[in-house]
Amino acid sequence: MKIAASVTSAGPIRVRACVFPVLFAALLSGCSLWGGSKVKLPELGENVPLLGVRQAWSAKLGGGGAKPLDVRVQEHLVTIAAADGSVAALDARTGGDLWRTNVGEPLSAGVGTDGRYAAVVSHANALVLLDQGKEVWRQTLPSQVFTAPLIAGGRVFVLAADRSVSAFDLATGKKLWSQARTGGDALVLKQSGVILAVGDTLVVGAAGRMVGHNPDTGSIRWEVPLASPRGVNDVERLVELVGRVSRVGDSVCARAFQAAVGCVNITRDRASVSWTQSANGSEGVHGDAETVYGTESNGNVLAWRRSDGARVWSSDRLKLRKLTSPLLLGRSVVVGDGEGWVHFLSRTDGAPLNRVSTDSSGIAAAPVVAADTLVVITRNGGVFGFRPE
Repeated sequence: MKIAASVTSAGPIRVRACVFPVLFAALLSGCSLWGGSKVKLPELGENVPLLGVRQAWSAKLGGGGAKPLDVRVQEHLVTIAAADGSVAALDARTGGDLWRTNVGEPLSAGVGTDGRYAAVVSHANALVLLDQGKEVWRQTLPSQVFTAPLIAGGRVFVLAADRSVSAFDLATGKKLWSQARTGGDALVLKQSGVILAVGDTLVVGAAGRMVGHNPDTGSIRWEVPLASPRGVNDVERLVELVGRVSRVGDSVCARAFQAAVGCVNITRDRASVSWTQSANGSEGVHGDAETVYGTESNGNVLAWRRSDGARVWSSDRLKLRKLTSPLLLGRSVVVGDGEGWVHFLSRTDGAPLNRVSTDSSGIAAAPVVAADTLVVITRNGGVFGFRPE
């Protein structure tokens, strides 16, 4: 069949990354940005707009304080969900609603979409499928889910917190197969993980490994490690692949939480690690055929050569600013920060090109682009569309 990310526990313990700032010191500043006493951030300096950017529109998702979840794009369609159960599809050309609904209960994961259908998962472990905003079916899952479902090939694929993978029929909701992961770790990350299609292989992250499944049966075709557990206790040994990923053809690059960034070359029946580099970050990566970009937990922005992992450049201009995953857009690398700023950096050396503001609550998810519009979503549910001047 052709088919075109979080911390919880595999057992009784569930933790968030920000619960253990002593062991992951680099996360301390990032955690404090979202609550408690605020660290003093370095000054950004004067903004010299070398790249013209203007706000084209704004919209709102969810109730006040409802945390937004992952954003998905299909052509001009931007589909978003919030923790209060709100799900909406916006037209990136205007910012207007194409449809909007609420599934009636808080969400832990969302949203996956193929442009027509959208899938989310509730805190009560209900997988809910929507067709143009109308509920089609819901199925109860045995485990919590923090990664947005993948809709492809007439199926809905789910990566659960216990690292099990399941497939459901898109039309009926019937479970087609489920593949459990044996030898579970004591802790897993309560953050969006990795699930995508590469040709006719379903690729997921399981601990520090990238795993290829047959989408028809769930059987494992291959698995390769990007990072291995380290340390002496369960928290220090926590390792997990996090979204977003950078895919160019058969090359898929990803981040292992607080451990490494690396690229894997994938074919149908096998995969091999092209390279890995130590990296201390918690957000995913983005890039093109030449370069992979990522943000570190201390606010540094890095670029690696895609072919061999060699460092291209590193910038510390946004130190301590709790950065999102980057988005490569034209001649810039775009990142959001914990203060609500959207930064445009030069893709060649990380130099600042411009910055624009939102609502100051902090950028909640990695920026996306649709219909020549940069779309960012804030922690207060603000949705902002920016275009070049």
